[in-house]
Amino acid sequence: IVVDLMAGWASGTVSLFVSQPIDTMLTRIQATPSGAPLSKRVSSLAKSNPFSLWNGSLAMIGAIPVQNALLMAGYGYGKRWTETNGNHHITSTKSDVYFGVFVGGCVGGFLQSFLMSPVELIKVNQQVAGKNLSHAASMVATGIFQRNVAWKGLEATVLRDCIPHGVWFVSYEWCKNTLVKKFYDENEQSAEKMIGVAIPSGAFAALTAWGVGYPFDIIKTRIQARDTFTHDRKQQTGIWNVAKEIVSESKGYPLAALYRGFSLKLAKAIPASAINFFVYESLVSCF
Repeated sequence: IVVDLMAGWASGTVSLFVSQPIDTMLTRIQATPSGAPLSKRVSSLAKSNPFSLWNGSLAMIGAIPVQNALLMAGYGYGKRWTETNGNHHITSTKSDVYFGVFVGGCVGGFLQSFLMSPVELIKVNQQVAGKNLSHAASMVATGIFQRNVAWKGLEATVLRDCIPHGVWFVSYEWCKNTLVKKFYDENEQSAEKMIGVAIPSGAFAALTAWGVGYPFDIIKTRIQARDTFTHDRKQQTGIWNVAKEIVSESKGYPLAALYRGFSLKLAKAIPASAINFFVYESLVSCF
């Protein structure tokens, strides 16, 4: 499990730096009501200071590798446990392995939600409100024991990260097994196989996982982008109320509203997931 943690940490760090500019643009899209002239704001942001596209990255540098380490540890443990049938080294079926990695992903996703929710609140305040890291972090830290301050958006984060991370791992494992069976020898160890299996499987996994979890991501961002620190009791921040608000902006296309910015999310998530699994599998294979 130590190898899983180390490999997960490294792969999370690499994927973070690659995908952060897209994340900043996506967060602004999600936080802005439908129809708002966001494109001008994003383009002016990049032109005025290109490095601002990495806003929030410092808050995520420590968190994303930890998050990824927890998830990959859950994936690795769940896979190994089902492959050995718990205590007896009996070959398990593919469905057993899928169940194991699904449970591992769900448990890992649930646990890391409690890390990522306040960290993402800091990130969102940097990306949307333009607050610097120390200001956003101190506000979250001083409200750590207040549910509607540091933990705003936690419920939506859990819904976004629990089941979808199980789907992420099952999709990866299924695609990996399919590609190996069709194109490679199962016992082959080569760079060509690593690239040809881990990268497309990671990309496919991102597509399916975010297809399930994306509506909760936009709800979470909209909740966290509200003026968190004014304690305005009139603001509705519950999942259902915010979902209704987003749908009311849809002009008759509720699904489109809940998946607003989805293509940009995939532009971030697909390469990040592909890199993530490639780095993870490469490091694990070295031990």
